[in-house]
Amino acid sequence: MTRPSRILAPIAVLAALIGVWYLITYVVLSPSRRFLMPPPQQVITQGMFGPHSDQMWNALGRTGIVALTGLSIAAVFGIAWAVLMAQFRWAETALFPYAVMLQCIPILALVPLIGFWFGFGFQARVLVCVLIALFPIVSNTVFGLKSVDAAHRDLFALHHVGRLTRLRKLDFPAALPALFAGLRISAGLAVVGAIVGDIFFKQGDPGIGILIDTYRARLQSPQLFAAIIVASLLGVGVFTAFGSLTRLAVGSWYQPARE
Repeated sequence: MTRPSRILAPIAVLAALIGVWYLITYVVLSPSRRFLMPPPQQVITQGMFGPHSDQMWNALGRTGIVALTGLSIAAVFGIAWAVLMAQFRWAETALFPYAVMLQCIPILALVPLIGFWFGFGFQARVLVCVLIALFPIVSNTVFGLKSVDAAHRDLFALHHVGRLTRLRKLDFPAALPALFAGLRISAGLAVVGAIVGDIFFKQGDPGIGILIDTYRARLQSPQLFAAIIVASLLGVGVFTAFGSLTRLAVGSWYQPARE
């Protein structure tokens, strides 16, 4: 696909979605029910750039800080956990089932317990982000560390290279594409975790999740749609940023197979 096509295709889909939005607002919904889906221009003028839009953008910034903090902690613990499991078979046997269990437990079931143990402020919100973002980093990093070419491993073994040297010069560089793929997934999940934490932990300065819940309770449709859109853009922005970081880190020597 040519570069102009890669740019125009998403724009065409966006235009179609906006057209469907207008169709539902002005054709499907009667004027008395139009608050269920206000038109896009109303969302922009009254929501994103309305009289109280500063509150929304400040809340988005606070949610972004929570998400990036949780993602950073998850990256440190996840990479260390994955390295331990990749280097020692007994560690993988003992620890990987708990990583899977952590992924399978619904995060909404843990949120009340996190509130009881850690309070309802910044720390609890960060912990929710860590829990929801940890597994993709662990699983992808383990996969990358174990996918090193066998011939390269044999070459290092032939020269009697130590475990740490092999990890630093062979295993970890080879695992970078998988590691960054996991970070991209976890980046979006961290934003979801931050918003979930905002909705459940309502103490302290409000994040975007608190505003979404407040607008819902007050039936402020333009503000609600605007908050949902900017929260989505935060997730897309973080995901895109890590995609660019991936290309900077490994793009010069790693090219995935394409049809």
